[in-house]
Amino acid sequence: MKEEKTTPLRQRMIEDMDIRWLCEKTQKAHIRNVKHFASFLGRPPDTATPEDLRAYHLKMTQDGVSASTFNVRIISLRFFFGITCGRDEMKRFMQFHRKPRKLSISLSVEEVADLMAAVPGPGLKYRAALGISYGAGLRASEVCNLRVKDIDSNRMLIHVDDGKGGRDRKAMLSPSLLDLLRDYWRESRPEGWLFPIARQGIAQQWTERGASQRSARCRPDN
Repeated sequence: MKEEKTTPLRQRMIEDMDIRWLCEKTQKAHIRNVKHFASFLGRPPDTATPEDLRAYHLKMTQDGVSASTFNVRIISLRFFFGITCGRDEMKRFMQFHRKPRKLSISLSVEEVADLMAAVPGPGLKYRAALGISYGAGLRASEVCNLRVKDIDSNRMLIHVDDGKGGRDRKAMLSPSLLDLLRDYWRESRPEGWLFPIARQGIAQQWTERGASQRSARCRPDN
């Protein structure tokens, strides 16, 4: 990770993150959050006191910062003080906000069928990609990085390499999803990447529009 006009303190934090193999996105978030705290503090963040942390907590609460943003900032500060500054005792003065837990919406069999039918063509490419994402619980980036050899029909598994956090994992492959993938393979005959050429298109489309917009087509009022 490279930053212009990097201070010695920031450089040390970057090195600490590199040592722990934190991805670039996580590193940028940590740097941004510590910078936000330093802006609030008005001086170098490593000089902060417990009272400064308390005032920062209070300011975020009064500003109505969401629980997720609040907690992400605290995680960054815990890393900064605990690892980079060697001030582990500062963690005692950092509190997380509880985020309300809500049950996810589960689609019925009919709604899933309508959703799959609404996926645009040409062919079965996007339908197969969405089928893997919804049916096996894969992220868009994981779907785009699948290779043909990752579909293990003998053990009914999908091999996911370098998923979130750089971890490999396996996902269940249902018989109906396998049938869809076989139909797609007969149609397109992909070699190497399971979804060649369209890898960037799939990721961009899902990022810009989101799966929620597709599911809206299944609602009775639309």
